[in-house]
Amino acid sequence: MGKLHGKVALITGGNSGIGLESAKLFAQEGARVILTGRRREAVDEAVRETGHDAVGFVGDIANLDDHDRLVALARDRFGRIDIYFANAGVITLSTFQDASVDMFDQTFAVNVRGTYFGIQKALPVISDGGSIIMTGSIASYVALDSHNVYAATKAALRSFARSWAKDLRDRKIRVNVLSPGPVRTPILGKAGLDEAEAQAMEEMVSQAIPLGRFGEAEELARAALFLASDDSSFVNGIELSVDGGMAQI
Repeated sequence: MGKLHGKVALITGGNSGIGLESAKLFAQEGARVILTGRRREAVDEAVRETGHDAVGFVGDIANLDDHDRLVALARDRFGRIDIYFANAGVITLSTFQDASVDMFDQTFAVNVRGTYFGIQKALPVISDGGSIIMTGSIASYVALDSHNVYAATKAALRSFARSWAKDLRDRKIRVNVLSPGPVRTPILGKAGLDEAEAQAMEEMVSQAIPLGRFGEAEELARAALFLASDDSSFVNGIELSVDGGMAQI
């Protein structure tokens, strides 16, 4: 029997990278998975890859009406959510001097506002004793070049986890943050880097990682499984860094 047998898991941003690998692993461990993304084609492909009767949802985390539809889908299809993995997010790179108002607002709208109210809207259908996981970043506590706005959004999620762990104590809902270090995912391309730039950045950054390499999405998925399952039944309000030691020594 899998570690998530009989559980219902909702994964935002489940159409690629860490979210997709988590969807596949959660399904293999017995969960009924709902995964979200913004593009129908990518969501459909992710559902096919995940298998196990996974359910796809097309929507934008920044659109609060989409969260209402998502919660209605989970309630109507499964009656509840046991694991809410708020993984969807955007990364924008800019120095403080060059940051624009539009970039700032967009990044906070997705990473902070969308996550905050998305989980709030889901609370009525999240099971007592459930698990909430948010994808953070080591950028929230290590100063990385041009990450200042992105880092602030991830620091906000860490603060939410502390507050919500107390707010939800009567329902025994655990709230934790999974903070990746550099991971090889499609988000590098979304940050505006072409293939050559991404490769050069990976080689440079890898020198700062004690393990000498970027992480793989599958490795982050296994950490997410830990936080989602009863293996972490006494783990609450933490930030779990999965970064090859980059921010630890």
